Amino acid sequence: MQQKWDLRLSGTGGQGLILGGIILASAAVVDGYNAVQSQSYGPEARGGASKAEVIISTEAIFYPKVGDADIFLAMSQAAYEKYSGQIKEETIIIIDSTLVKELKGAHRGKYYPVPITGLAKKETGREMTANIVALGVIMGITHVVSEGALKKAVLARIPAGTEELNMKALNAGIQAGITATPSQAG
Repeated sequence: MQQKWDLRLSGTGGQGLILGGIILASAAVVDGYNAVQSQSYGPEARGGASKAEVIISTEAIFYPKVGDADIFLAMSQAAYEKYSGQIKEETIIIIDSTLVKELKGAHRGKYYPVPITGLAKKETGREMTANIVALGVIMGITHVVSEGALKKAVLARIPAGTEELNMKALNAGIQAGITATPSQAG
């Protein structure tokens, strides 16, 4: 693992990305890293743009906000448009191709189109598991946290009685991430 990863998970309020950020930070701690998580969402909370930011580091973290992300997840077109300006040329971009249809902006690097919401619906019958699918996709592509730590963190944070559903979503995401092929923007 590189010494520090800055991640931005973005989408629409109600997609569960705040919980996703908390789970990802928890998984990093299980793996023995330092991690901080912060969040931002519009006044409407549900339906407006939202983001969760996670910093994972082998060293102490002195500032809890992400500047230009190393890993950028966009789970809605509006979130992609709002936050895609805060990336680097080498940023790993993961888009939910179910909901993000047009890439705009100056980024000309690689991105991973994965039908995250469609996969959640297909594998679990519930779009609300898309946040857990997304975490699996991130892990499958980047290995920023280990699979074991991510599973442990998911199980520690989800409601009782949803373990099987969420593990199905996570495993589908991991497989999709492992097999994802990058595309070239621009």
